[in-house]
Amino acid sequence: MPSRFTTADIERVAQLAQLELGPEETEMFTRQLDEFLDYAAEVLAIDTSGIEPTAYVASHPLSDRDDEVRPSLDRAAALANAPDPAPAAGLFRVPRVIG
Repeated sequence: MPSRFTTADIERVAQLAQLELGPEETEMFTRQLDEFLDYAAEVLAIDTSGIEPTAYVASHPLSDRDDEVRPSLDRAAALANAPDPAPAAGLFRVPRVIG
């Protein structure tokens, strides 16, 4: 079975994530991602047509609470300790990571 990921794919993802990978790591991640996709294909191949869907994944009591408006942190206070705030826009500036 041919690899669905190439080392070039892994190197591109590493570059986007700002990771430095050696050749051994690149090969290892290529193999691991292929194995993961093979496993995902096996799971998707399971016939679940006769199984009822699960209504609730978690039974946390707060998951069904009503929405209510409550006081929150003042915008100026939230931006007060930001290293590079944009107070006029009410936003935090963050360094560009992708592209």
